[in-house]
Amino acid sequence: MHPNPTFRAETHARNLGYARDRGFGALSINADPAPLIAHVPFVLDKDGRVADLHLVRSNPISRAVTGPMPAVIAVTGPDGYISPDWYDVADQVPTWNYVAVHLRGTLVPLEAEALRGALDRLSAHFEAQLLPKTPWSADKMDPDALDRMLRMIRPFRFDVTDIDGTWKLGQNKEDGVRLAAAGHLTSAPVGQETALLAALMRGVGPKH
Repeated sequence: MHPNPTFRAETHARNLGYARDRGFGALSINADPAPLIAHVPFVLDKDGRVADLHLVRSNPISRAVTGPMPAVIAVTGPDGYISPDWYDVADQVPTWNYVAVHLRGTLVPLEAEALRGALDRLSAHFEAQLLPKTPWSADKMDPDALDRMLRMIRPFRFDVTDIDGTWKLGQNKEDGVRLAAAGHLTSAPVGQETALLAALMRGVGPKH
């Protein structure tokens, strides 16, 4: 997380809501000789205290976690390079604006019996966002084919103990300077979801 408190002033509720809406992040645990990382979809419960997720059995994290283990899920949002020229004021330097939320907690391996329910919750969560499409469910699969696939993955519970977020949107700049940069960022080719990032930049004010 960025150390400047100006970029870390969002509420717990907004950070939680952002992570829930994204539902995808980089799961990381400590390991030797280096941390292990896996990119995973997840579903948070209504209180934001527990997330369902799963890993393929051959994933290094899946093999390493034999009991509860500290872990982090990093949820990234839009990001983009900010050119100093866009501010239209002197003596500025390049920077990178972005949104990121970190969920910290404990990764807990579950028994195989927990897998089907976790997968059903995961698919239902994302299928509901595709309406008016008729939601897919595992009931549409041949039972034998489903069973073969289930044997390839392991269910996990992520117990959330802390949530923090960085919303680096130029809050340390005056309105005119920040809005000028946002105008250029909308169609910039360097970054991800730059139009969304620009919209977020327009929605904040300077915090000195």
